[in-house]
Formats: sequence, C-alpha cells, structure tokens
Amino acid sequence: MRAVVLTGPGRCSVGEVPVPEAAPGEVVVDVERVGVCGTDVELFTGELSYLQTGHSAYPLRPGHEWCGRVREVGAGVDAGWTGRRVMGDTMLGDRTCRRCRRGQQHVCEQRQEVGIRGGRAGALAERIAVPAESLHALPDSVDEVLGALVEPGGNAWRAARATGLVDGDRGLVIGPGTIGLLTAMFLRAAGVEAHLLGVTGSSLAFARGLGFDSGWTRETLPGLPFDAVVDASTAPGSPALAVDLVEPGGRVVCIGIAGTPSTIDTRTLLLKDVTAVGVLSASPGLDDTIAAYAGGEVDPRPLVAATVGLEQVGAVLGGDRPPGGGPKVHVDPRT
Repeated sequence: MRAVVLTGPGRCSVGEVPVPEAAPGEVVVDVERVGVCGTDVELFTGELSYLQTGHSAYPLRPGHEWCGRVREVGAGVDAGWTGRRVMGDTMLGDRTCRRCRRGQQHVCEQRQEVGIRGGRAGALAERIAVPAESLHALPDSVDEVLGALVEPGGNAWRAARATGLVDGDRGLVIGPGTIGLLTAMFLRAAGVEAHLLGVTGSSLAFARGLGFDSGWTRETLPGLPFDAVVDASTAPGSPALAVDLVEPGGRVVCIGIAGTPSTIDTRTLLLKDVTAVGVLSASPGLDDTIAAYAGGEVDPRPLVAATVGLEQVGAVLGGDRPPGGGPKVHVDPRT
C-alpha cells in the first residue's frame, strides 16, 4: 500500500510499504481522512524533541489525526467492530503500569504515540493498524472532516474544560491556530465570552469570519479582566504573558508548546493566586468531543482550508500550503 515515509529532516516520500495485518487485540482500518498537525511538521524538520530523546527515530510514518472504517479485526477483538466508522486515540499506554491502571495511559512512560513515538506507524497511509481498545466509534452525524478533527478537538475540549469557566465568564485564548480556535469554540459553546490574541491580521480576520469579533493583537488588546487565559501558541513568552493577563484567582492553561524553554515569574503566579494547568493529549476528551460535534454544539469544519492526496503531503510539511483561509490541511489517502 502507499504511505508517507519520513527518512530524515526534510526528506519525505510516498512509498510502497507492507499492508498491515490485524494482530491479536488490534484492527486494521481503511483510512478516510487525516489531518496534518504541527507535530508532523516538527517530525519533518527534525525539530521534535522526541528525535533528540530517542522516543522517535527515522524512518517513521506520521499521521495521528485520522478517521476511517474498520476493515478487519484480529484475534480477541469483537467482530462487531468490522465495518464501523471510527477514530483512534493517539496515546497507547503499556496497559500495565500504575498510570495506565489509573486511566492515565496518555502519560504512560512506555507509551507509543501513533505516527509519532515508539515506532507505531501513523495514518498518512491507505490503512493503519491500531489496538481495538484505542478506537472510538463515530455516529453518522460526524462526517469524515469532523472525524479527523476529533483528535485536535479533544485537546481543545480539555483546554477549555481546564479553564473552569462557565456561562458569563470571560476568557482569552492566545494563538488563533487550530487548537486555539477549537478551544474558543468550546468556550463559546459553554456561554463564555471568548477573546483571541494573535499576531497576524489574516488569522484574526479568519477568526472574525467564525464569529469571534473579539480578536486582538498585543497593541489593541483592551484592558479587560480575563478570568482564564489559554496559551495555545508556540511562542516562548506566551506563558508569562498569560500569567500577567489573567485575573487574580484565575487560571492559566498551557496547551501550546514552544521549541525552546518558556519561563514565568512564579512570584506573579503566587501573589495572584493563579492556578496553572498543563494539557497533554486528547485522550480524556475524545468521547465528549465526538458528542459535541454530533450534537452540533461545535462545528469546526471551516477550519479545514483544503484536502490533498498523499503525494502533496511533503510539500505541505515543507510549508507550501494550498490556498484557503483555515489553519488545517486534510489528506485523503484514497486520492
């Protein structure tokens, strides 16, 4: 079958690889749609920290924001999965350690991450093999576009929930990219007054097209009290800015990650009695995200600027984005 293979920094090709088989406890899925993520870009450029720590190594096959239809099941897997539309959790714990037993497989020290860590092949391919326990069924109301947006949506759902904001509160999201916009959508769905802080006029104009009129730059940001601030950016200075901007007694949620260390003044954190929360992975939020999409509470389909084939993935990873206003590019491996 065809699959995207990264063989080194800046080296991406579409090659013929063995068709996966359904091992015991696993399923094989015909992939219908895959999102290209910033993590995929860092794997392509060689900047992802896992490549330095040894958790990832070339050659590798990326792609972790996916949906598809179960083609076959392995021994010990309920045959009822066959033919069902699904998406899958990225984080695959070892299922034996204390963290996994506590339902926290997404921070398992020995975890694999689909298309990222531990040699687990990703979904930028015609088929993918994954453990059956990682599957989440998709209802008919969640189409292919939404299905491939569940994984980033789960991250954003968790970030929005971590703010603790409720109807009538005011929140600020730093970084109007895919995760930032999704977080703002979930906050808005909860009745929160959602503001966005960005850098480029084009990104803020796109946000306004989604109904977010309160989009600002550092120069135009009004002096409003923000009950929580979410850092969904990759700027090293954003966490400190979030602590400065949040109301005393409020919350700062960090879901963006910079390429270099970020520092904050913990005296500010302490003297303002701020709660700081880090969010890694969509795992605990996948079912709630599917439900929100299925019920129409949040519709992130406008975030997808274009859908391309496997042969165009290398160009996209290299920064050659197809035209379109949204921050997300999807891939249909069938084309």
